Amino acid sequence: MNTDSSIIARSFDDPSVFGEVFILHAPRIHRYVARRVGQAIADDIISETFLIAFERRRRYDLTYPNCTPWLFGIATNLISRHRVHEARTLSFLERNSAHEPAKDSEHQSIVQLDAQLEVSRLAGALGKLKQADRDVLLLFAWEDFSYEQISAALGIPVGTVRSRLNRARRIVRTESLSKEIIRERI
Repeated sequence: MNTDSSIIARSFDDPSVFGEVFILHAPRIHRYVARRVGQAIADDIISETFLIAFERRRRYDLTYPNCTPWLFGIATNLISRHRVHEARTLSFLERNSAHEPAKDSEHQSIVQLDAQLEVSRLAGALGKLKQADRDVLLLFAWEDFSYEQISAALGIPVGTVRSRLNRARRIVRTESLSKEIIRERI
């Protein structure tokens, strides 16, 4: 079986092999990053994520067969560099997402307005979270990461993951978000 660690190990002798890591993981990481910072910045962050991973591949711990948490950790750290932009985007969404819906049909308008209000509430709640708490929550909710995977991705103890997730959940619940937006797990 071809594990990520075996691909990375082979890339020591043949750097072009590292492209397999990109092919395997870039789409999923791109979806996560695009949700966080938007499509335009996501493309740049993905490029930088895999460039950094390629440059640091000799430091990757080959005892871990799956490099997904490592790659998400790199991407999340790069996202942190854009936190001012992210906070501005969330603030903008909170202020502007509840505009009047398109007038297709009465039912469509009601559904669209309801969705816009939920996005506004979600953006407001996410904007109130500390960056570290938001990182943990989004890896958990959007990427289905376990506590251990989040710990590995962010380089923090599992206990810290649990406390940050608990704090984020409390804040989100306080903001009265519907469970459909974040998912039943929260």
